[in-house]
Amino acid sequence: MMEKGWERVGFEQMADAALIFTCAVTNTAAAKSRKMLHRIRRQFPSCITAVVGCYAQINDGLLEDADIILGSREKSSLVEVLEQFLRDHQPVRMVDELAGMPFEPMLASSFDTHSRAYLKIQDGCNQFCSYCIIPYARGRERSMAPDTVIAQMKKISSSYQETVLTGIHTGRYGREYGISLAQLMERILRETSIGRLRISSIEITEIDDDLISLMEQYPDRIARHLHIPLQSGCDEILKAMHRPYTTQQYYDRIEEIRNRLGQVSISCDLMTGFPNESEEYHQQAMAFVRKCGFAFLHVFPFSEREGTPAASMPNPVAVNVRKQRAKQAIALSQQLSEIYQKGRIGQKDIIVAETYKDGYTTGYTSDYIQVHVKGKLPQGKMIPVILESYEDGKMYAKEREVYETE
Repeated sequence: MMEKGWERVGFEQMADAALIFTCAVTNTAAAKSRKMLHRIRRQFPSCITAVVGCYAQINDGLLEDADIILGSREKSSLVEVLEQFLRDHQPVRMVDELAGMPFEPMLASSFDTHSRAYLKIQDGCNQFCSYCIIPYARGRERSMAPDTVIAQMKKISSSYQETVLTGIHTGRYGREYGISLAQLMERILRETSIGRLRISSIEITEIDDDLISLMEQYPDRIARHLHIPLQSGCDEILKAMHRPYTTQQYYDRIEEIRNRLGQVSISCDLMTGFPNESEEYHQQAMAFVRKCGFAFLHVFPFSEREGTPAASMPNPVAVNVRKQRAKQAIALSQQLSEIYQKGRIGQKDIIVAETYKDGYTTGYTSDYIQVHVKGKLPQGKMIPVILESYEDGKMYAKEREVYETE
């Protein structure tokens, strides 16, 4: 948009248009989208309001206050639609079927962060987990063309040291092009100068031997962190969720990853309070999480999404119980994070310097530990450090010299 003359302003400033990019994964996310629309309408009544994305795709009838509603398929037309509205002031409703939808690349231009770039290489999902609205909101799996990825990465690597590859199912990248995620990453590492690649999230069933081998081959250029959604540590619940693995299969694979890669952090998504999750099942899940020794968890209480099988399953768990179990899981995550981080004290790593505040520069290590280094370091640069101490939930490190023998 900025390339076409639009300028981003803060929420406190008057704008010509307000863009609300929506999420529909949980009821809470959907409610926030509606709340933001109503807030903008009250605060800036003359401002054009455009609601875009997943929630607009599946619930456009609940967004009648918006001037412009664009579904997942139409979001690439946003600038043209805005400019048309400025000319004729006619409301726009564009929410089409997602079948056969091609990949719409979000090309690199500028990012809010000066430390790392994000490149979306895949979209959509064919898995249809029983609780998930994403296949209905985002359509089937599709990928950015490999040559387009390389061109974008060449552009990004001229300005950024680290890039995060993102997608709904990043690990299923390239099926329509006959190329795997590992093969794409190998091309990126061969053909661009990017300092470090990071995978945003990947399913346990999508971590193949080629990817592990590539991580072995490039220990300094592929981040030593894998976020691998688990959702539940109870086999009965995993089956009801339509997840394509058992707890044993999940555990065996992460142990193989650790055995082959050595230093690597593994985190996961965990859902609490899925229908029919008894206290016994919940405790099974907590025990499995402890056994896996995750570096941290992303915890979500179950949220019914209308139109998914899980929304009408018998034996729903009370909302207050879901939230209480989520609190327990978050507390466990904090314990596991402390154990993992303290185990890294005294070890070397490289951070990408991010923000400077109160005399310290913060940045993330290869295995995604946020560290604090005394002094002001150049933003966006890769800085060698040694991890020194863990105090009050924070990891502290000092800058170190790098010798050719390392």
